[in-house]
Amino acid sequence: MSKRRYWLMKSEPQVYGLDDLKADGSTYWDGVRNYQARNFMRDDMKVGDLVLYYHSNTKPPGIVGLARVSREGYPDPTQFDENSKYFDPKSTAEQPRWILVDLEYVDHFSEKVSLDALKQDADLDGMLVIRKGQRLSIQPVEPIHFHRVCELADFDASAL
Repeated sequence: MSKRRYWLMKSEPQVYGLDDLKADGSTYWDGVRNYQARNFMRDDMKVGDLVLYYHSNTKPPGIVGLARVSREGYPDPTQFDENSKYFDPKSTAEQPRWILVDLEYVDHFSEKVSLDALKQDADLDGMLVIRKGQRLSIQPVEPIHFHRVCELADFDASAL
């Protein structure tokens, strides 16, 4: 069995926040048009991996809770939809360029762990989201960083 991995995924709360995921129960993570993020979803994200759900483009930005990968990578249908802003005329059913995964809701943190709080915690040195210039919407997270974020949120992730 493969070892569980941890991720951080960014979404704007006014576009699709953790409250939306809670209401829906699960969703597909469509519209990613960055090759590195696509490769993470295509090659590395596995069912059961845990996700730090990060609200971006809000004040303050930060991690608001957890999700779990519930389906591994498959072709993003928006790439084939001419009416979608994510349409890609170079994609074909035989050779799709864009991949997505499904996520399921796990839990909210009682309080957001803000980006400033992440930056101020010495135990999170090296975490990608706090690096200058790091803008990827999907990022791998080291297990030690995942567990530290849960500690900062006063969230017991041991049963997950």
